[in-house]
Amino acid sequence: MNSRKPNRGGALLAVLWLTAALSAIAFSLATSVRAETERVATNADGLRAYYLASGSIERALSWMSWVGHSNLDGSPKYYSVGMPGFRYSYPGGEVLVELIPESSKINVNLAPKEDLFRLMLAVGADQQRAEMLTAAIIDWRSPTGPQQVSPFDQFYLSRPQSFRSPHASIEEIEELALIQGMTQELFHGSWRRTPEGGYFPLPGLKECLSVYSQGGQFDANSVSPGILKFLNLPDELITVFLQRRARLPFKDMKQVGEILQGHPAAGRMRIGGETNWTVRATATTRAASGQLTDVRRSVAAVVKFPLNTTNPVPYTILRLYDNAGTR
Repeated sequence: MNSRKPNRGGALLAVLWLTAALSAIAFSLATSVRAETERVATNADGLRAYYLASGSIERALSWMSWVGHSNLDGSPKYYSVGMPGFRYSYPGGEVLVELIPESSKINVNLAPKEDLFRLMLAVGADQQRAEMLTAAIIDWRSPTGPQQVSPFDQFYLSRPQSFRSPHASIEEIEELALIQGMTQELFHGSWRRTPEGGYFPLPGLKECLSVYSQGGQFDANSVSPGILKFLNLPDELITVFLQRRARLPFKDMKQVGEILQGHPAAGRMRIGGETNWTVRATATTRAASGQLTDVRRSVAAVVKFPLNTTNPVPYTILRLYDNAGTR
């Protein structure tokens, strides 16, 4: 009878170990299933946000074509010159559509060397890097002989994926990401810490330069803080300008002049854009409870509107960005 006790104890211990092992497997499987379910749900929300943003761009472009329609109180029913964008609410989420005239940016192919250098300093480059980037852009867009190799070409050819600068007009602003001395922060923008401990966005070159700008005056309702810095506005005045614009868009240049207090930058601005625009839609999905989620997706399109209002084609999409990014 005593000889059976060790066998019973061993069997009980084996059962306990087996139970523990099965529990660990079940816990691991449940964790994996839960993680995979959350991943699939996030991907589904991201896809839903993408279609909300894409559809809102089409809706905004239609509204921009319907100028002159008013509500009973006289407010614009769809679009009027100077509007910075639209807000659309859907059962599946909320969408903010920004209307950014390319005239609110500097034409990278037309800007003189001095303007490019000042802009580099305005977006946070130190003097040495600003000089390098300015020279690199000038070299990239300047023609040269077929046998001539510039110092920048020598640098590009020495890289693992070697290439030579085209020495022609820049066709896409993303080409700037390849030039010598460019960083992710300078191209895409970054965040800078304030003395109070907070953060404020520092715009990147992609928000300040364009290949579609006609090189005229900057639209006051969409000009970026980087351009305002380029125009030598002091930081305090830039803050006041942006706060006023966010609260109530400028309707005429008189309102702009009241904020800028006679600063020469007012002479470089206008209300409204030209023919080329960037329409950027940022969608935030809505959960079943009705609350907005943390899932966001931005889509943008560069659009050309015809000068002739009788043109049967209301607009032409020049470039589509499936993932315009958010900051």
